[in-house]
Amino acid sequence: MPEKHASVHWEGAGKTGKGQISTETGALKAYPYGFASRFEDDRKGTNPEEILGAAHAGCFTMAFAFALEGAGLAATSIDTKAAVRLVKDGDGFKIDRIALELEAAIPGIDEATFQKIAAGAKAGCPLSKALASVPEITMKATLKS
Repeated sequence: MPEKHASVHWEGAGKTGKGQISTETGALKAYPYGFASRFEDDRKGTNPEEILGAAHAGCFTMAFAFALEGAGLAATSIDTKAAVRLVKDGDGFKIDRIALELEAAIPGIDEATFQKIAAGAKAGCPLSKALASVPEITMKATLKS
C-alpha cells in the first residue's frame, strides 16, 4: 500500500507565527493555520484537531461501509461527524476526547445489528487504532428510518 504524504511550512514564533498545511492530493494546498485558528475561534484557517477529526470520521465511515457490505447490507446514506477536544495538560495540551456521531439509513437492518456493526467499525478502523492513547473515544450511532 502506498504511503500518504502531508507537509507543513511554518514561519515565526508559536503564538504570532503562521503556517500552511498541504497534502499531496491537493485536498489541502498551502491551507493556513496558526494560533488563532487552533486555540481561539478564528475560522480563517484550519488546525490539526479539525484535520484529525475529518480523517477519523472518514476512516470510521469507510470501515462501517465495508462492515455493512461484509454483512450483506448497503447503506443508502451514511453521515458522520467527529468532535475533537483539545485541553490544557500541565504546560502543554492534549486531546482528551473524540466524539463520533453516525447517522445512517440502511434498508433491512435491525437496531441491534446496526449498533454491533457500528461498534466493530469504530474499534477496527485504522485511525481508531492509531488514536488508542486518546482517553475517550465515544460513538453515538443513529439509525434513520
